[in-house]
Amino acid sequence: MKKVCAFLIIMILAITLSGSGCADKGTSTVSETQEKEFSGQQITVCSGAGLIKPMNELIANFENETGAEIEVRYGGSAELFGILTSKECDVFIPGDFYYTGQAMEKNYVFNESVTNLTLHIPVIAVPEENPANISTLDDLGKPGVKLALGDPKGPAIGRVSEAIFTKEGILPEVENNTIVKTATVNQLLIYTVSGEADATIIWEDMASWSEASGKLETIPIPEEQNKIKTIPTAVSVYSEDTELAEAFNTYIAGEEAKEVWEKWGFEPCEP
Repeated sequence: MKKVCAFLIIMILAITLSGSGCADKGTSTVSETQEKEFSGQQITVCSGAGLIKPMNELIANFENETGAEIEVRYGGSAELFGILTSKECDVFIPGDFYYTGQAMEKNYVFNESVTNLTLHIPVIAVPEENPANISTLDDLGKPGVKLALGDPKGPAIGRVSEAIFTKEGILPEVENNTIVKTATVNQLLIYTVSGEADATIIWEDMASWSEASGKLETIPIPEEQNKIKTIPTAVSVYSEDTELAEAFNTYIAGEEAKEVWEKWGFEPCEP
């Protein structure tokens, strides 16, 4: 009987220890599942509307990798500058360095955080089959041509287009032909693919959008006539989470992000 009792005690101990072993392993597994770096943290990114395709993808990738929540506000560069000055923006990404330069002068961003992301190249865009037979900048000033252009006080493309026409000496003729001035570059795409406008000036990368596929033709502007711009990113001095803002700022300028920019037709800047 003593032998049987001893055997039972040994078996009970073995089962108890075995159970403890499983519990330890379970605890170990939980401890190995660490929270992502920025779980529960949030910032607001202010981005030019023309960057919506790559930015949506970059933001989704960053959120997935870090656990952060990124709220993004798209708009014209002048509008975004206003949001920056109202202290409601953590990362500022306009469509033209001009606006970042202004922010640097007024101490709205950390100067050391400013990084050039990609080139922004203006092109002439016309509806499929080019019904107005546009082939050069000068054609945009011919009588009867209907133009949709960005508002110089709105998207970066508006200010850039005005500079291009002024440089070419055709601004008065172009103004006479302009049927609408838009608040964002995205609206220019709509006017053109729908045939409401004979031509516009947009960014070259927009030709890769599905909305433009088979509905739009682009005409390069010779370099000596063009105003090629740079898209920068910067961290706002008003950010309440500079660590997260700086991490995102660095991420969208890094090697992993480079592939996304190229996928959407952008030419990344060299570091």
